[in-house]
Amino acid sequence: MPSVTEPKLISGNANRPLATAIARRMSLHRGVNVGLVDARVERFNDGEIFVEVFENVRGEDMFIIQPTSNPANDNLMELLVIADALRRSSAARITAVMPYFGYARQDRRSKARTPITAKLVANMLTEAGIERVLTLDLHAAQIQGFFDIPVDNLYAAPIFALDIEHHFKRNLDKITVVSPDVGGVARARELAQRIGSGLAIVDKRRVRPGEVAEMTVIGDVKGQTCIIVDDICDTAGTLCKAAEVLIENGAKEVHSYITHGVLSGPAVERITNSKMKSLVITDSIRPTDAVKAAKNIRIVPTAPMFGQAIMNIWHGTSVSSLFDRETLAPIYEGLYSPGA
Repeated sequence: MPSVTEPKLISGNANRPLATAIARRMSLHRGVNVGLVDARVERFNDGEIFVEVFENVRGEDMFIIQPTSNPANDNLMELLVIADALRRSSAARITAVMPYFGYARQDRRSKARTPITAKLVANMLTEAGIERVLTLDLHAAQIQGFFDIPVDNLYAAPIFALDIEHHFKRNLDKITVVSPDVGGVARARELAQRIGSGLAIVDKRRVRPGEVAEMTVIGDVKGQTCIIVDDICDTAGTLCKAAEVLIENGAKEVHSYITHGVLSGPAVERITNSKMKSLVITDSIRPTDAVKAAKNIRIVPTAPMFGQAIMNIWHGTSVSSLFDRETLAPIYEGLYSPGA
């Protein structure tokens, strides 16, 4: 265990509400105040990022809370500059808490003369002095192998399972979990096993990026409450089309559980006008006002899980224990307890 009395949190500007919620959660858990380190993260007139830490961090176990969501380049640079400031201030260890790992979709060379940007980002984080990464639902699990430092990848499936069991407790036997593509079958199967439901797949054929030419449902969804599960929802074109195809194939209703609500461009409007009864996302990416105002979008918190994961890292205990319902359910007891 580190010699310091408490872990110390510092936040960039990407998702300060989440950072504040994590600090609050840790304060309740520890019984002492765990606040965000006083610092300023700002931009000069030409867009350059400047960081100044106002507290002593020498010998401290530091956790930088910063998803690299839109604007991805600015938020990534903020993370790197904060890490450099802490390293030069003699912090004992620096952990990057990245609820959303940007550039994760560029994890391989899809064609000739293209980059593997996720590997480039991994190199940059390590060179900046970061010694551990804590993230949520990496788009590609192999990204963990891009690092020569420990990477703890948390999963949203246990939280989603608790949420589904709470909101659909009267008809759990009529639920089918749906993967929106063949590549996401493992993720959908895991959630289906957690709640004891059936599994279906929407097979899609793309003509070009952003366009879906044809969709086919593999599996029987007639009369079922379908729950689409995926890690990222960007423009929501595929998601909304999949909901339509499921309804056409006899589904009673369609809901979606997506870890990272990127929701760029026309996404919110598409979701609002779609066949989906609800879209559930986490707060890994700071929701816009439009997302918070959308009548069929609901946000589940990740602060309880991240707060516990940070405490486990600091204590040197298991982070993978958070994958189990028995460990996670008490952390979310106030949200999903009977009568909540």
